[in-house]
Amino acid sequence: MALWLSLSAGKFRRRPSHVAFLYFLSASPSSSFPENPNNHVSNIKNLPVTNSRSAPPWRALDGLCCCNPSLASFSSLSGKAGDGKDRRSEEGRASPPLVVASSWVHIYLPEFAQPYALLARLDKPIGTWLLAWPCMWSMTMAANPGEFPNLKMLALFGCGAVLLRGAGCTINDLLDRDIDIKVERTKSRPIASGILTPFQGLSFLGLQLLLGLGILLQLNNYSRILGASSLLLVFSYPLMKRLTFWPQAYLGLTFNWGALLGWAAIKESLDLAIVLPLYFSGVFWTLVYDTVYAHQDKEDDLKVGVKSTALRFQNSTKGWIGGFGVACMSCLTISGYNAELGACFSLLL
Repeated sequence: MALWLSLSAGKFRRRPSHVAFLYFLSASPSSSFPENPNNHVSNIKNLPVTNSRSAPPWRALDGLCCCNPSLASFSSLSGKAGDGKDRRSEEGRASPPLVVASSWVHIYLPEFAQPYALLARLDKPIGTWLLAWPCMWSMTMAANPGEFPNLKMLALFGCGAVLLRGAGCTINDLLDRDIDIKVERTKSRPIASGILTPFQGLSFLGLQLLLGLGILLQLNNYSRILGASSLLLVFSYPLMKRLTFWPQAYLGLTFNWGALLGWAAIKESLDLAIVLPLYFSGVFWTLVYDTVYAHQDKEDDLKVGVKSTALRFQNSTKGWIGGFGVACMSCLTISGYNAELGACFSLLL
């Protein structure tokens, strides 16, 4: 290793500093540095390395960035940026184009399926996790002491989270398509941008609900009724931003329904002393992260006339989300205490 570092250091002295840095990132003891510094760095596909006189050092890192596909307009083979200005080097040569990284949806799915995957937000799985976690918490607490949660139920609820989150996003995009087109962050969504028609979105929604029904039928009768009742929240949530400054609270009621359903799927009943504090801890948790998220749309929300907790709280947001965080932890503590989980549960919160 020491010999390799020494040899590498010798090569660094013969190369521009930013090229040497990229070589350090990509090289291995068995790799060799390309003789021509304008060649691509070994083991990094499509990453152009520029001459130190033709571009500033930070341009050598362009290819490492995971850019949004919409940023592709900022570069072209002609060397012109998206604003029309010429980005040619001092020597008159065009600068190499930026390397744009797409999501797995664009890489692996056939073209006809990509708009539907984007409509269901399959490229942004964090929403699915936020929907699934309350289910997992509840099923874990419902498991017998000393036993792992039911793996079959965990798998069913995981698949259900993907489908229900996708269905919720589809409903949201169908109802908000006239608003989404006016908001910078959402105007490229498949329905708002016209890639999919409302009828196609509605058909896709039906497919997701049908698959979700197949999962719901795997549960006990008590859970089937409880699960079906959540659809009222799912379908009405997109309307809340038009009616109240608290749509994030309504989202919390919707997203954390799994805290009730997970327990019912295991116990075929509800222990309200345990599941209600768990449920409301999730609601407060949602108020924390979705209020922060809503701040990025404040200006657009004012323009189109929709409401949010970000607009309600304004400069007092930090105090509010601090209070929600305390309430979340308090409810979790109460739920764990009522479930007789012991002091370790509280210490690990």
